Amino acid sequence: MNRIDRISAILIQLQSRRVVKASDIAERFNISLRTVYRDIRTLEEAGIPLIGEAGVGYSIMDGYRLPPVMFTREEATAFLTAEKFVEKLTDTTTMTHHKSAMYKVRAILKTAEKDALENLDDSIEVLKSHSQKRAGNTDHIQNILEGIVQKKILRIDYFAAHSQEATKRDVEPVGVFYLDSYWHLIGYCRLRDDYRDFRIDRIRKLVNTDESYNGSKHPTLKAYIAQTAKDKQLETVIIKVEKDIANHLDNQKYYSGFVSEKAIGNMIEMTFLSSSIEGFARWYMMFGDHAEIVKPQTLTDKVKEIARIITQKNK
Repeated sequence: MNRIDRISAILIQLQSRRVVKASDIAERFNISLRTVYRDIRTLEEAGIPLIGEAGVGYSIMDGYRLPPVMFTREEATAFLTAEKFVEKLTDTTTMTHHKSAMYKVRAILKTAEKDALENLDDSIEVLKSHSQKRAGNTDHIQNILEGIVQKKILRIDYFAAHSQEATKRDVEPVGVFYLDSYWHLIGYCRLRDDYRDFRIDRIRKLVNTDESYNGSKHPTLKAYIAQTAKDKQLETVIIKVEKDIANHLDNQKYYSGFVSEKAIGNMIEMTFLSSSIEGFARWYMMFGDHAEIVKPQTLTDKVKEIARIITQKNK
C-alpha cells in the first residue's frame, strides 16, 4: 500500500471509532509508531481537525465528517460473502439489519461494482450441516447486544438441558460468541451469583429491563474465555492422521477441541486442546488404526488401557 492510500485508510479508521490508538494504527498497517505520527501530522496539515492525547489516542473533532467513501470491488465482495454467513448463522433480526445495511452499501457502488456483485450473488453459498440449527423462531442476539451497549439487565426464561430445568434468570450480559453450530451468551447470573454460559437457542423468552448494571466490574469476553480455558486445565494433544481418514473428521474434530492442522507427507498433524484425555482417547480409537499419537504420553497410556479392557472382556 502506498503512502497516499495508507493516509486515506487511516482517516477512515479515525472516523470509524471515537478514539483510535496509535499502536492500533501501527499494527493494522505494519508500520512504526514514528511513521504513524508522521502520517497524523500530514492529516493535520491537510486541515483535518484531529485531537490527540498522549497515552489515549486520536479522535476527530465532534461534528466533522467527510462524505461517504467509495468501496473497492474487493471490499464489496467481502460484504457479500459476510452476508451469506449472516443469513445462515444468525437470527432473523440480525439478518434483516444486515440486509438493510447491504442495500446502503450497494447504493453507493459504481455500476461496474454493482454488476460484479449481481454476478457473484449466485456463486457464493454457505451450507449448514444437519447438526446446525437457527435459534428456533427467536430473535435474541440483537436484544442481547442492545443490553450490552446500554448496560441493562436481561431477564430470561432459560431451559437447561443437563438438568431439564426451566428457570427465570436476571443476567448482566458480557458478550456473545459462536461455537459448535450454536450462539452463546456469557453473563453474570444473579440467581447463581456467578458467570454462566447460556446457549441462546435455549432461551425461551428474553426481556430487556430498565435496570442498569456496572459493566466495568466484569471481564471482557476475550478475557473471560481465556480464563475459562485456563481454569479447565486444557491439555495440548497432537496426533497424526492419514490424509484419507482426516478428510472424514471435519465435523467431529471441532467437538474434540480442534485448534490447527498441517500436512506432513501423507499424514495430517492435528493439534487439539482437550479437557478430557479419556474422552479424547475413546474418540481417537474410532480411527486409531489409521493414526498415531504424538503427545501426550497420558493419551497413549489411556488408549492402551481401554484396548486392554476391551480385549479382556472379549476373550
